[in-house]
Amino acid sequence: MWRLVIPLFLFSLTTFCQPPTYLKVHFLFGSKPKREYRDTEKKWFGGILGGHCGIEADSDQVVSFFRGREVHMVAKKKNRQSRYVTHSRERFYSMFGGSPESKKRGIVYVPVTLEQKQKFDSIIAAYREQTPYDYAFIGMRCGSATYEILAQLDVLRPYSYRRTYWKIFYPRRLRRPLYAKAKENNWTVEQYEGSATRKWEKD
Repeated sequence: MWRLVIPLFLFSLTTFCQPPTYLKVHFLFGSKPKREYRDTEKKWFGGILGGHCGIEADSDQVVSFFRGREVHMVAKKKNRQSRYVTHSRERFYSMFGGSPESKKRGIVYVPVTLEQKQKFDSIIAAYREQTPYDYAFIGMRCGSATYEILAQLDVLRPYSYRRTYWKIFYPRRLRRPLYAKAKENNWTVEQYEGSATRKWEKD
């Protein structure tokens, strides 16, 4: 009897003692140089409604949806100009130039089950093998692509492909519902203010 009870007890203890698993959703806020710094600060892709977002599942590995060599006005089924890229946190926040510490950024810690983490890994592996959609002005970009993955994991409400890219037109459209859900569920949110030389996007 004890030969059965003790292993089960140890297995249960190990299961309950495992640290929680999180997907960390990173947001780099959009911005533009303040008037007095236009000669020294760079313009960013997308400007004040631009920025970038991605998901970190494994330590210091932020996965995000990127454009290819060109940006199509309307999404194409063939000749897709898109890719999923993995960056370190430092590289992710410095992709527009400057140091990560100078950027306005936010991180939402989304608690997930082991099954959700495994599903995320499978999705990313498949998307790296073959990108599922084109990067386009009227089409999927980083915000909508990130939303689409979170919806597959039942973190956010799923939408059709077309409604996803229209509704989540830029990262702030993802950030608002995710911040609201974080507040509702008491998830951890980290927020960092950016450099005073730029005008930053507001929520």
